[in-house]
Amino acid sequence: MIVERRHDRVIATLDRPERRNAIDQETISALHDLCAELEAEPRTLIVTGSGGVFASGADIAELRERTAEDARRGINATAFIRVRELPMPVIAALDGYALGGGAELALAADLRIATPRLRFGNPETGLGIMPAAGATWRLREIVGEARAGELLLTGRILDADDALDWGIVASLHDPDALLDAAHGLADRIAANDPLATMHTKRALHAPRDQHPAIELELQAELFESPEKHRRMTAFLERRASR
Repeated sequence: MIVERRHDRVIATLDRPERRNAIDQETISALHDLCAELEAEPRTLIVTGSGGVFASGADIAELRERTAEDARRGINATAFIRVRELPMPVIAALDGYALGGGAELALAADLRIATPRLRFGNPETGLGIMPAAGATWRLREIVGEARAGELLLTGRILDADDALDWGIVASLHDPDALLDAAHGLADRIAANDPLATMHTKRALHAPRDQHPAIELELQAELFESPEKHRRMTAFLERRASR
């Protein structure tokens, strides 16, 4: 995995062209290391893939040798949960295949954009296993039970238009413009107050039974922040000067 660091964002590129960026143990370890860094120093994360592919899935050669104990450890699931729980937003920029574990990594992101070449799905049952790194519950939350069931139980692969129609991705971009579009989202995030963004993400992903209490407590903290006063004062001064 190639990691580029900037002051307000990190770009992580899956880069195993000989395996179409299949997610192996080394990739998972690199994701854990990156998450530790972003937990300590919150920044927006952009995840993408090299060579016109996001990730073709988990590494089948490794999966074939894994045991029941490996399954119970949740090797990929644990890493993807950690990605999901990062303080700042995660953007997945998807090109080409986002299958199996690649689809589940994409589903762990807060924002997903893609190219018209996207092929998205979870064909695990055809290999004698099941999606077990988030698809069975994240996909249902995104597209509903009926569509999630169709996708996961048949192993259907969606094209880009269907992924857009189903709400799996928010927008489609030419391949040459995909990363620029991801940076455009990161720029808009960077223009806002980081603490307000982090609190919004926490509330957005909180279970239903925590609402509205969680918003009220997070908003209470923001109401007392110097940044809220500074930004609102600047807004009022700009309006008065028009």
